[in-house]
Amino acid sequence: MTLSKHVDADKLSSELLSRAKKNTLSLTEQYIFDYDSNSAAPKYQIPEKSSNGDLVLRYVTEGLALDGIPTLNFASFVNTDLDPHAEKLITNNIVKNLADNDEYPSLIECQQRCINILANLWNAPVADDKNAIGTATTGSSEAIMLAGLAMKKTWQEKRKKAGKSIENPNILMASVAQVALEKFARYFDVEDRIIRVTAESNHLIDTTEIKKNIDENTIGIFVIVGSTFTGAFEPVEQISQLLDEVQEETGLDIPIHVDGASGGFIAPFAFPHLKWDFSVPRVVSINTSGHKFGLTTAGLGWVIWREVQYLPETLRFKLDYLGGVEETFGLNFSRPGFPVLHQYYNFLTFGREGYTKKFVSCLANARLLSNFLEGTGYYEVLSVIHRPVSAEEKKKIYTRAHDPNVHHKSKDLDNEDYMPGLPVVAFRFSDKFRQDYPDIPQAMVSLLLRNRQFIIPNYHLTPAEQEKEILRVVVKDNLPLNLLEKLMSAIVETTELLIRSHDAVVGALDSTKVTSDADRKALVYKVLLSITSNGVEDVKDVQRKTLDKPGTGHHKHKRSYRGAC
Repeated sequence: MTLSKHVDADKLSSELLSRAKKNTLSLTEQYIFDYDSNSAAPKYQIPEKSSNGDLVLRYVTEGLALDGIPTLNFASFVNTDLDPHAEKLITNNIVKNLADNDEYPSLIECQQRCINILANLWNAPVADDKNAIGTATTGSSEAIMLAGLAMKKTWQEKRKKAGKSIENPNILMASVAQVALEKFARYFDVEDRIIRVTAESNHLIDTTEIKKNIDENTIGIFVIVGSTFTGAFEPVEQISQLLDEVQEETGLDIPIHVDGASGGFIAPFAFPHLKWDFSVPRVVSINTSGHKFGLTTAGLGWVIWREVQYLPETLRFKLDYLGGVEETFGLNFSRPGFPVLHQYYNFLTFGREGYTKKFVSCLANARLLSNFLEGTGYYEVLSVIHRPVSAEEKKKIYTRAHDPNVHHKSKDLDNEDYMPGLPVVAFRFSDKFRQDYPDIPQAMVSLLLRNRQFIIPNYHLTPAEQEKEILRVVVKDNLPLNLLEKLMSAIVETTELLIRSHDAVVGALDSTKVTSDADRKALVYKVLLSITSNGVEDVKDVQRKTLDKPGTGHHKHKRSYRGAC
């Protein structure tokens, strides 16, 4: 007789609960039991009867206890911090619908104020500080869709006037593009011309490949200010100058949309002399995520256009809705209004001074972590914010004239002694470490850190560098120096645990009959995986097998090279 290889935990627990005596169960457990005499609380079907709200709250809360701790989530760019005043503002306005212009005019006014604040922060040519054109969105994904559609419609209108075909539009982007940029192309029938990134191009767009990918059907180019892989900024000004050359040579006028999902907030405060925004003439639109470094709760993005002429009339609708006439040009309609109020609260509370202090601190901590990791000898760092720039390089990178109306303290400009980028640390095993310990998979560092509650992803770079895996830490406001020291210690302890485990396994293998390098590596991997995951299967491997299974409706799994955001 052999033991079963699979146990249906839900079925077994339901059977045991159905036989349990009620007086032996806790209040919550009795509530679960009372759903049905033969099962636990329903998970996949709505229950027949109503239940006590207090008990349901407790049941759901207990179920969420195993979620990651937001404070230790260094994988995501999304803000996880909320101060009591903002929480009160959110709670008081949580039911307001941003689509109801006539019902909530003050809410809509706050949205327009935020749009103008961002437009002015990004140097848009706003005539009177009030008439900026833009909208709040549910995130940068919706914002990118709108910006891409605006470029497509503008291109189509020009082509129609010239009597030319509007078929086969294309758009350029680097292979480090966040998946929303590719979604735009796929969802709205635009060919995405993916330009490779390489180590030589600092894992950003290879600018030497841009010209050869442009033709008369090119509607524009997405330029990324804040790569999700390394946090580095693509050179907007340099790319604009290349496009100037294209126009001189071919007559093609190619616009730029800047994906500033994270960098749109970081750059104005941390790198004030970097030209990346509407001060670059070819930039027609910019998006950012309020819920990232805008420091709001999740569910808020922004897209701003340079001027109204860059948002075609065909994307704008006037509605007679709920007692008033309103204009809308979002992909979504009803959506919560409280994130907009949170953003406005942040603008007023932090101001330029507060945002600058926060981002200067984040960048300083990210540089400290970068230098620490390289100092261990175990890791090399692929992100660039800790790399000093020479005086000559500085003049080429930070080209904006100083604005005397912006009072930057000298220490706040220290960031411009380094390469620009997000407070992100992307790192991998050093060459020497990989040479000494070729059998240690880097992904196990992520697994072991997760066992200690630190959430740090490990993933592959883009196709041109697909063999490289990186670990990434997003250094946000919730990673102060005290916690950073604990993280640094945890990374070293984890790495050295893997080294000791590896040496022990290899030592034991020396006395076995395993001679094949492939068999040896596979066995070392299995033992280390068992150690790091407490015997649990490789989750990614299980997911791939499930997605690849015939008859599931899924395409053959292709390893994604898109980074976590």
